[in-house]
Amino acid sequence: MVKKFNKHLIPLSFMLSIPVSNIFYALLNNSARGAHSMITEIDKAIPFLKIFILPYIIWYPFIFFTLFYLCLRDKKIYFHTLAALNLGLIICYIIYYTYQTTVPRPEVAGKDLLALLVMYIYSSDQPFNCFPSIHCLTSFLMIKGINNSTVKNTFNTTIISFTAAVIILSTLFVKQHVILDVISAILLGDLVFRLVHYFPTSAVLLWLRNSYPLATMKKKLEIYMDI
Repeated sequence: MVKKFNKHLIPLSFMLSIPVSNIFYALLNNSARGAHSMITEIDKAIPFLKIFILPYIIWYPFIFFTLFYLCLRDKKIYFHTLAALNLGLIICYIIYYTYQTTVPRPEVAGKDLLALLVMYIYSSDQPFNCFPSIHCLTSFLMIKGINNSTVKNTFNTTIISFTAAVIILSTLFVKQHVILDVISAILLGDLVFRLVHYFPTSAVLLWLRNSYPLATMKKKLEIYMDI
């Protein structure tokens, strides 16, 4: 039981890279370098619908549980997806630093639960770091991950793809992002996923395994990385 638990514990710990990278998000989430608006007439025509705050706030649990599922069922695509996600975040942070954007937010009327949730999100997340959208980038990568997994089936691809799509749409309806933020995030997600695919990950892991002198480390690499 302990060995089975440890087999997943080490790979799962790599997900800590996501909250650690959020430090850079917080540092960059301001207009100190100036902020540009990318809003279009189409964005102005999109209504503010506070009901979409519900799919918007399930984003973090959705990313965690999807990666958790991939780690248990297909470690190769789990590491692939996680690597693409981290690469995408790094690129986003570079863009935020060099070309900061902002999205105007509407007045939120009412004191109902949905309105309070929207106001909480607005108060805890400044209206910057918008282009590309990290919400959309990471959600799209979950679609790429499950569709490239060896365990994909109609059920899991439908659930994950549908949830990701609704989260992506929610960023527009709660006025956290504009269309160009969404499009750029999807294009970036596809790019980083392809880049990681062509990176010789397995060759690097095999080199580490064969180069390390301790047989125990070799065995651990075989177990944790499934190579």
